[in-house]
Amino acid sequence: MITLLGKVTKRVNIMKVSNGIDHLIATLRADQTASGTWEYPFESSISTDTYMIILLRSLEIDDEEMIKQLVKRILSKQEENGAWKHYYDERNGSLSLTVEAYHALLYSGYIDKKDDRMKRAKRFILQQGGIEETHFLTKLILTITGQYEWPKFFPLPIELMLIQPVMPINFYSISVYGRANIVPIMIIADKKFRFRTASSPDLSDLFTSRVEANFSWSRSSEWRTIHKTIKASMKKIIGLPQELHQLSMSRAKQYMINHLEPDGTLFGYISSTFLMVFALLSLGHKKDDPLIENAVKGLYGFQTKVKGHTHIQFTTASVWNTSLLSYSLQKAGLTPNDPMIKKATNYLLSRQQYKFGDWIIHNPKTKPGAWGFSDINTFQPDTDDTSATLRAITNSAKSRDDIKEAWNLGVNWLVSMQNDDGGWPAFEKNTNNKLLALVPIQDSEFILTDPSSADLTGRAMEFLGNYTHMPHQHPHFHRSIEWLKTHQEKNGSWYGRWGICYIYGTWAALTGLSAIEYDNKSKMIKKATSWLRSIQNADGGYGESALSDKQKKYIPLGDSTLTHTAWAIDALISVSQKPDETIKRGVKYLLTSLDNKDWREDYPAGQGLAGAIYFHYHSYRYIFPLLALAHYREKYGENEYDSRITP
Repeated sequence: MITLLGKVTKRVNIMKVSNGIDHLIATLRADQTASGTWEYPFESSISTDTYMIILLRSLEIDDEEMIKQLVKRILSKQEENGAWKHYYDERNGSLSLTVEAYHALLYSGYIDKKDDRMKRAKRFILQQGGIEETHFLTKLILTITGQYEWPKFFPLPIELMLIQPVMPINFYSISVYGRANIVPIMIIADKKFRFRTASSPDLSDLFTSRVEANFSWSRSSEWRTIHKTIKASMKKIIGLPQELHQLSMSRAKQYMINHLEPDGTLFGYISSTFLMVFALLSLGHKKDDPLIENAVKGLYGFQTKVKGHTHIQFTTASVWNTSLLSYSLQKAGLTPNDPMIKKATNYLLSRQQYKFGDWIIHNPKTKPGAWGFSDINTFQPDTDDTSATLRAITNSAKSRDDIKEAWNLGVNWLVSMQNDDGGWPAFEKNTNNKLLALVPIQDSEFILTDPSSADLTGRAMEFLGNYTHMPHQHPHFHRSIEWLKTHQEKNGSWYGRWGICYIYGTWAALTGLSAIEYDNKSKMIKKATSWLRSIQNADGGYGESALSDKQKKYIPLGDSTLTHTAWAIDALISVSQKPDETIKRGVKYLLTSLDNKDWREDYPAGQGLAGAIYFHYHSYRYIFPLLALAHYREKYGENEYDSRITP
């Protein structure tokens, strides 16, 4: 007991900040691979596992060991009510995910409809409205594999391949990750291709209306306007309709082939590769065609282990994990000469991209030299991985000319990618055509466009403000500040496109503004920090539900996670001269929760498509707590925190 000014308080025995930092460094040192990477799983839901089963069975590749392992993982994720979920608090479950699981399990041949687990799944599906109510992407897979009928038309015709970039809507006005999936879809839809095998299951009993041709597209007035725009553009293409159609198909196929990664996958994603295989089959390629065999072989490289189960990742996260961890370790005090940092730096330099990717269409005056997300990527860089890698190699670039040259190329690419509206996109500049958001494909605004976002804008600002000589009054920063002002929510937060969600966007925005020394007393920053303080949990931590992204408003998780807490506390540290009780309580939560192993640390912190694709980065439990603790110690010192905080 300690008496202070007549009051009796209890001293709390918790770790010091340095203890937490040392603990994390030791873990990371043990987990680094010989090549310098950290291969922590990039875990998605069971969707990717179902895709792999469906693909192997469709191609009659009898890899029974792989299929059995994937079946085990899928079954391990089933809820008591028969459903499958994307995340812990997804209420009853996901209809689309459950249909995909049901389909794959039957197709595997190791589970039949009489199994009680399948009966429960079927009951859930019918209670939720049946196959008719599933997501567009689920319906698409069901259609390709012969479970659903093609609609009379597909909203984006194959002739889109021929429309010139000067037209209001054209092939390159679609985002690159949209193109990666839309091209094979357009081929398959044009052919109205349906592929069944002798072992294809029968899912007809999952329809509630008994009408299979319920693949409806909106016929809104907005869509009619877009459709007229596309038709008008098509009429300007000179040639006979049949010849133009054949040319369009040829262009689409060539686009896929030109965008194969060395491992055989299309753009390095399982979704686009899965669709490409069926597109090739629709064009007459045989199952043993080298293009198809190489694609499947590439997907085998996406394997990882999660809690003893084999999982097929959406892609690999080698560059992202390694750049963020190397940077965080350096903020925690490791030097460029530390063997761990040296190995990471050498790996990252080996993954710099020198090919011209699709980004050159909208950014024609810039040289390549950026980085992508995956070890697989060789021509599709993105702004977030580029800024992350540049942070990680900055210290090394100060002493090595070759690294300095690589660093300069990356910086020039990143700066050049700023959108005309002042924000930063993910993959391509100025690909936010508002008309495309009206295309009657579910979630078209996520699939077809690549707009500026608060997370990407904030992260670009943070790097450029802290690690380059760009003046803080530079027009680039002025434009990005104005973008953030325009897109701040009424409650003071920002929406983060690639993470969950408002805590993520607010963290990125505040750290970006702090890096360019924006006035901490400004209304914009005060609103943001007040919001962060208002949503802190009783235990000192933070947690946001993935429901936020679909409902487009902040939804509390009801519990705290390491990642959300680290984002929130790091944001507050960046704009606070002294650590207030909110920061101290958050740091305490981090230090006492570093070894948490419950559902909270399995909760997804990333999103790919609202309501349909979520990611659990296994690296985040190390990256962001380490970064927040390092920033705390760097700014406030050790003694400011110590163990004087009472609950």
